[in-house]
Amino acid sequence: MARAVREVRETNPLAPSITNTVTQSFVANAQLAVGGSAAMVYLPDEGECVAALGGAVYINLGTLMPVYEQTVPATARACAAAATPWVLDPVGVGIGSLRTRLIEAVRENPPTILRGNASEIIAVADLWGLGGNSVDGASGDGPRGVDSTDSVDAAERAAVACARFTGGAVAVSGATDLVTDGVQVARLSGGSSLMTCITGSGCSLGGVCAVYACVADPFVAALTATAAYNLAGLRAAETCDGPGSFQVAFLNALYNLTTEEVTEAPLALTSTSAA
Repeated sequence: MARAVREVRETNPLAPSITNTVTQSFVANAQLAVGGSAAMVYLPDEGECVAALGGAVYINLGTLMPVYEQTVPATARACAAAATPWVLDPVGVGIGSLRTRLIEAVRENPPTILRGNASEIIAVADLWGLGGNSVDGASGDGPRGVDSTDSVDAAERAAVACARFTGGAVAVSGATDLVTDGVQVARLSGGSSLMTCITGSGCSLGGVCAVYACVADPFVAALTATAAYNLAGLRAAETCDGPGSFQVAFLNALYNLTTEEVTEAPLALTSTSAA
């Protein structure tokens, strides 16, 4: 994690995004705050081009356009062909048929990091035939719009199954976050309830995961991004007086975090049972 933080700040890696139009600015600013570089694209040939550049690519399904039916699968294929890591945030999975088709389509070229809330991760595992809705404690209701109806603990088996399937990492956001590579499971605490009062905290986390994926393996990248977010959220909440100033304070806190602070973030690490 320390190496990932240092290398990003030293090399300013480009992590292009095909992302939610509501949160593009916040995603880009968060990527810049940790030391990365941002670019927003949405056309199929643009996705293929940025996949060939190396680094890592971020795909967020928050606000879909019809062209994404071509863009998302084409970019996933291009990332696979170029061995470029990519991050998927399956925002609102279950809303409309296009999101379902896109998540089913990328199963052939799965993401390096899958990041979402508990209900989204369970829904993806189910769509990919990995047993997401069989998880003990899962509601089976799926996401409520972009919000989760399930706890992070209820999504653990789905997250582990997805990580084993992709060979990468899965990050589940909640009151206590969970990150797994299918072998290890880390739980990280921190953040602030104000993160649920602004648009884009989860979307921008996916973009920062992509920045760290430019220089680190998927598990380390997801851990580093999550730890940085939790610490920045805590600090921002101490100095703000509401959601508007929280967003500004959060970006400032993200920018000012030291390598030592990120690597000393509290986390609990356990091993999963054998598959």
